[in-house]
Amino acid sequence: MKRVLKIVYFGFLTWLVPFVVSLLFFTKEGQPIMDIFLIKSIMIVLSSVFGAFLLIIYFRKIDLNFLREGVSIGVSWFVINCILDILVLLPFTGMSLTTWFAQIGMRYLMIPVMSISMGYIVEYHKSI
Repeated sequence: MKRVLKIVYFGFLTWLVPFVVSLLFFTKEGQPIMDIFLIKSIMIVLSSVFGAFLLIIYFRKIDLNFLREGVSIGVSWFVINCILDILVLLPFTGMSLTTWFAQIGMRYLMIPVMSISMGYIVEYHKSI
């Protein structure tokens, strides 16, 4: 149970921290304060670094089945991020689901790519 709570908590953080930081780049009226492509680039880098940090913390406590853990984390965090965006971001921005998927949702596929890759690397390294 502790493992599941940690996955959910870290998954929530992977969504919350970038969301809160992104608010700094927009006016109260929702207008970007700088070039939107620069904002998106900053958010991708921030999200990747923060996600990698949380993965490192998570994998420190894992002793077995690293690849399986990478898959579990990646799928879980992907679903958590998508659900939270659909519940919070879509109503907040008025964005359609298809627009959200094209502009943001596809980028969340980076989560399972990173977690599965990390799980694979640790699994391979431990077996040497």
